[in-house]
Formats: sequence, structure tokens, C-alpha cells
Amino acid sequence: MTLPSTYADRNCSLARTLEVVGERWTLLIIRDAFFGVRRFGDFVAQLKIPRAVLTSRLKSLVQEGVLVREDDASGGVEYRLTAKGEALWPVLRALMSWGDTFYSPAGAKRAFRHDEDGGLLDHEGRCQDCGSTVPVPQIRLEPGPGFEPEGPEGDAVSSAINTPRRLLQPITAPRPIPAGRGELS
Repeated sequence: MTLPSTYADRNCSLARTLEVVGERWTLLIIRDAFFGVRRFGDFVAQLKIPRAVLTSRLKSLVQEGVLVREDDASGGVEYRLTAKGEALWPVLRALMSWGDTFYSPAGAKRAFRHDEDGGLLDHEGRCQDCGSTVPVPQIRLEPGPGFEPEGPEGDAVSSAINTPRRLLQPITAPRPIPAGRGELS
């Protein structure tokens, strides 16, 4: 028996959740939003995702209230996680931990620390130094023992993600200056 194409009318929380976040690109977009990616072009560069697919997934995540679409200071558009989106952190962290356990023999790809005291976080988000459950904005992301750089060298988005930084801290990758619009001296 084939599964129905939509679970929107089903009385199952897991099925309804999968309707929103149960697709590979969607989870990777949300992961990168936690890592600080906010601009359409930066998602494309980091994920190597087809533009049409990204457009569709971002539109869906905005409609579901997981992301909010906002104008940025430079006149561009940014996508930021909402409280509903931030509530997905334990799910993403659990999936990353599972992947590190079964598919990363050299150890965790990324380490998560309590930014205030530097303590490593356990799989439930508790600081091993102070014992507190650390809220997302106080979590520092850094390369772990199994880290292998991804993406081309010199890619500003990858460089920012691969540098120790707090989750949700926006990546401020420089935008190229259009031809003929250089800085004035």
C-alpha cells in the first residue's frame, strides 16, 4: 500500500511534522539557518541547492512560521528562524548526534559548547561544566574532531560556519560589488 501524498488531515503529530520538515533540503536549510546563514544566495552557495528548490522550501518554511522573511539593511532579503523554528534545535542536534555516532568514525563533525564557560554540551544540550541546559543563543559551534572542511576554499560562508561562533549569529559574507559600482575615494 502506498502512502498518501499528504498527511495534513491525519491525526498524528509525527506525520504533520514530516509534512513541514521531513524533506532533506528543508532540514539542511534549517540547520544552516541555525549556523547563521540568512541570505538566499548564501544558502545556494553553501548547500549547492537548485534555486527553484530553495525558493520552494523557503516559501513553505515562511508559510509554516518556521522562518520569517525580512528586508535587511542593504536592501536585500534575509530569512531568520522564528521561535517555532528555534524549537527544532533539539531535533536537529539529535539527528546530528546520531549521524556522528554511526557515520563519523573520527568523531563529531561539530562540537557545541556553552559560550559562557566553554563547557561541552551533552546530547541533551546540558553543559558538562556548569550543568545548565543551554539556550540556543548561548551555544557556540566549532569544528569537532571529525570535522572535514566542505566547500571550496575561500568561500566566505563556509569559512564563517567553520569558525567558532554562536548559533544564530548572522553570517556577514561580503557581497560582490556590481561592475562599475566600486567604492568612491
